[in-house]
Amino acid sequence: MIEVFRTDVSTAEKAAILIFIFSLTLPELKINFDLEDCDRILRIDANEIIPEEIISICNRYGCFCEVLPE
Repeated sequence: MIEVFRTDVSTAEKAAILIFIFSLTLPELKINFDLEDCDRILRIDANEIIPEEIISICNRYGCFCEVLPE
């Protein structure tokens, strides 16, 4: 399953920090950012994704995050 989120992450450094945090808290996720996209996409691939948990982690570290509508 793949879920796509809109974020306000604007730097590779911030993206790397979030990826590191996700790897510690939810190691089963495959995560990547597309900072070139106007929505600064966070793409997550996993068997089970709880969007509220992803959003909460991003918010906790000062980042806006929402599920990107299809």
